[in-house]
Amino acid sequence: MHIVSEYQYTNVHKMSLCAAALPPHPQFQALYSTAHIVRDHPILVRDFIHSALYHPQHGYFSQRSRSVGVLPNSIRFNHLQGRKAYMQYLDNIYKQSDISWFTPVELFKPWYAHAIAEAIMRTTNFSIPLKIYEIGGGSGTCAKGIMDYIMLNAPAKVYNSMTYTSVEISPSLAEVQRETVGEVRSHIPKFRVECRDAADRSGWGDVEQQPCWVIMLEVLDNLPHDLVYSENQISPWMEVWVERQQDLETLAELYKPLQDSLITRCVEILDLDKTKSTQSAAISTLKSIWSKVHPKPRRCWLPTGCLKLLEVLHEVLPKMSLIASDFSYLPDVKIPGERAPLVSTKKDGSSSDYENYMDAKGDADIFFPTDFWLLERIDHYCSGWLKLHGDHSTKKGKKRRTIMLETSSFMEEFGLPTKTRTKDGYNPLLDDFKNTKFYLSVPTHNTK
Repeated sequence: MHIVSEYQYTNVHKMSLCAAALPPHPQFQALYSTAHIVRDHPILVRDFIHSALYHPQHGYFSQRSRSVGVLPNSIRFNHLQGRKAYMQYLDNIYKQSDISWFTPVELFKPWYAHAIAEAIMRTTNFSIPLKIYEIGGGSGTCAKGIMDYIMLNAPAKVYNSMTYTSVEISPSLAEVQRETVGEVRSHIPKFRVECRDAADRSGWGDVEQQPCWVIMLEVLDNLPHDLVYSENQISPWMEVWVERQQDLETLAELYKPLQDSLITRCVEILDLDKTKSTQSAAISTLKSIWSKVHPKPRRCWLPTGCLKLLEVLHEVLPKMSLIASDFSYLPDVKIPGERAPLVSTKKDGSSSDYENYMDAKGDADIFFPTDFWLLERIDHYCSGWLKLHGDHSTKKGKKRRTIMLETSSFMEEFGLPTKTRTKDGYNPLLDDFKNTKFYLSVPTHNTK
């Protein structure tokens, strides 16, 4: 739902640009407890994270309707002298708006959305109606920017026949999107918001057989993840559950053998144990001895929420083309484990990061880096192209054409970088967002 550039994150603007909750009002203090997240029975880590973020009454995003900001006007970058002036400008608008963060599509409007629209136009088939789905549309700025660009640059028949559907889990953001897109009257009949969870298959209805586009900007980072644990270098992976202690407030981890189907599929896609079958008996013996002398626990975060979402999208939109943008890595992560998240909260006017994900009880954002290599594998698996061990089905999937681009490369290819350049040549869109990437994936007819 947000992007933090490495430069911005590691400087004084971490407080503003890191997604952070406002201090809870005293009457809501009681909400920040474990009671609504973990009840009498243990739950998987992904269910804990989902509740902490999206619980209808107590979740972080449910309570933070003002978290995602809308700028009244576009930033005139060519009027700013350079980096210092830009950072001062950001500081001022954050203080004036009293919100938690502005997404890059908002900071760089309309140019960020226009670049995405240009990428769509270059590869879409204009002989059939253009259908676009956006997952987690934020303030609606992306939708409006894309529809504006198509209205002005595509053949009239493309704009007149297009549909744009936003699938948004937050009712308050859904309303903001309708208002934003509705500023242009001709967009209104072409745009609709469906307030639901995109990862829930039942909300999609019948399979859409026509080609379409799916856009996910800063969505993957907030999808629930699971955690697997191993007590040393050779012990089997265990799935992690969260349970309440006897005091009913303290949480602790519980380790169980792998049994959840989503976790086991993700482990196999990632191929965590790929070295076991290839290494020699001598090496295995040495590793066994070493693990007993110097045991080193292992923790690995799995994007099971991404896997679930892409499984649903590939089923209901088998001919979709996908554009996703997100963090490729995060600085200063305190939570242990590979692909671990930042858990950030804001209290008494300053932001801080938790060292334990279980400390997040609806008062903190939880966001993950995206492993784009793994994202590609999950994409190919969900399309039916990548087969797991033991999958002997004869059904052939379609190979997809994929590309990963640094944000600066994507914007230089499809956008107008001169529009976000300051007087001295500094360009925040190209220079600051070094820890973000774009992922593009389009279907092909190839089954070989």
